[in-house]
Amino acid sequence: MASREQAFKQMLDTAAKLQWNVSMILEAKAVEAEKVRNWICNHVSSDAYSEQHQQLTESVRMHDQIVEVIDGLTKLGRGMNAIMKVALEHGLENSDEGSMMFGGSTGGQL
Repeated sequence: MASREQAFKQMLDTAAKLQWNVSMILEAKAVEAEKVRNWICNHVSSDAYSEQHQQLTESVRMHDQIVEVIDGLTKLGRGMNAIMKVALEHGLENSDEGSMMFGGSTGGQL
């Protein structure tokens, strides 16, 4: 039982470290996004392209890159949520067992 508890603690520790790394990635992405925004505002205009189709193609390409980053971060967040759900369910199971042993509200009688 102790090794299982240690595994859950290690899972939570890993999830916390992963969240910290994600926050660092997001911070770097925010700085990068600001630079890209400035570049786009100054360079992606109808004057920079000979045809409207070229401007649209470039805009869609940039949009697709942003969507890929958001999709990747969303998947990472879902994975972290799954880890937390497992750990929390494990914690609830242990608290229910403790309540039952001491006649708590989960079905034990005094």
